[in-house]
Amino acid sequence: MTIALPRSTGTAVGRLLSIDALRGMVILFMLLDHVRETFFLHRQVSDPMDIATTEPALFFSRTLAHLCAPVFVLLTGLSAWLYGEKYAGKADVCSFLFKRGLFLVVLEFTLVNFAWTFQFPPTVIYLQVIWAIGLSMIALSLLVWLPRPVLLLLSLAIIAGHNLLDALHFPVESAMHVPWAILHDRGWIELVEGFRLRTSYPVLPWIGVIGLGYAMGPWFGRTADARVRQRTLLIGGVAGLAGFIVLRLLNGYGEKPWSVSETSLQTLMSFFNITKYPPSLLFVALTVSVGCLLLLWFEHAQKRRWLRPLTVFGSAPMFFYLLHLYALKVLYVIAVALFGLNQGVWFGFTSVGAVWMTAILLAIALYPPVKWFSGLKARRRDIAWLKYF
Repeated sequence: MTIALPRSTGTAVGRLLSIDALRGMVILFMLLDHVRETFFLHRQVSDPMDIATTEPALFFSRTLAHLCAPVFVLLTGLSAWLYGEKYAGKADVCSFLFKRGLFLVVLEFTLVNFAWTFQFPPTVIYLQVIWAIGLSMIALSLLVWLPRPVLLLLSLAIIAGHNLLDALHFPVESAMHVPWAILHDRGWIELVEGFRLRTSYPVLPWIGVIGLGYAMGPWFGRTADARVRQRTLLIGGVAGLAGFIVLRLLNGYGEKPWSVSETSLQTLMSFFNITKYPPSLLFVALTVSVGCLLLLWFEHAQKRRWLRPLTVFGSAPMFFYLLHLYALKVLYVIAVALFGLNQGVWFGFTSVGAVWMTAILLAIALYPPVKWFSGLKARRRDIAWLKYF
């Protein structure tokens, strides 16, 4: 398969390499954030962050990780459209999305939660990003039947309008408490005494993001003009960033207010201090816009050697996700066994630099097994379950 094809054909190499590269980049940002959550837990950050107590290195490391979930969910929707183009169409997409969504929900309750807690049987299950992607895929399995313009408008309406619901809450005794905790209001669900769920990722805004990704699919179709796609990504990315800046300067709808602080750096931190749980309008506007511009950049850089490792990580995302969680947990257990607890009830690093160094070393160590699994997926397309990873 060659790369030197006319740009106007929307070549599979250019468009698909850019998707895998972007997915690989955000996976590495996720690794950085999970190293922070493992070895820097004594310096927990709130959402949005407390500017007065969060050092700049920690703030920008956490802000960098904000790209992960929205970009990954967007690319999930985009990949679903490409799956339909490759196979029989919407019926196949609907079936695949529903089954894979259920698979991810089960995965969150089992292997993923155990990787975080090492507790069996669990007393708490944290419903995090894999759960949110799974439910979003199940929702998209129904939404794919809508005409594309309707799906696009609905997705944008969810993203732009869900903050109108921020003041809506339901008490535990209300019949709406559980569905609303799942959809929009991060909270606790008590199933039985001694066992409860934490809806860390309310899913309503993520349904908007995955729908937006699916609506973007035709830009990346086999017959799409690459120049049109690239121009659209540029316009969309720049327009989204402009919208973020304008709304943020107005300091009104779509995010908690920012303020001028004692230093210019703290003011800048306040400006970019955005809400992830659930993702605010401005959170999605900033991260998705940056994601579109990165897609454009990676498509132009498809011949560069440094892109290859990113595409490898991005081609086996679920395998990497599970592998890195268990690697981190094992490393943490070993560190506690060797050095004991040095931060109260935690073992932890004393600097953000150590977090970055550990993330880099771990990415290098995990690259060979991820490359092996990526090659296995490419060679053994006859093994159906591999496509779920």
